[in-house]
Amino acid sequence: MAAIENTRSAAALNAGTIASFVANVAGNLAAWNDARVTRKALSKLSARELEDIGLTYADVDNIGTVTR
Repeated sequence: MAAIENTRSAAALNAGTIASFVANVAGNLAAWNDARVTRKALSKLSARELEDIGLTYADVDNIGTVTR
């Protein structure tokens, strides 16, 4: 009878954990950069232009902040 091993070695688990960590860091960095670019673009608008899209300068400062 053939036996199939379906457990992972510790090295494979560690590699997955490291890859997950790197992917998480890269995702957080991309999200931070997107928020930075958005804040920079919105900060160049006048108060009237921000009002037209329903924002204030205080709203621009809060873009990209994490609320939990």
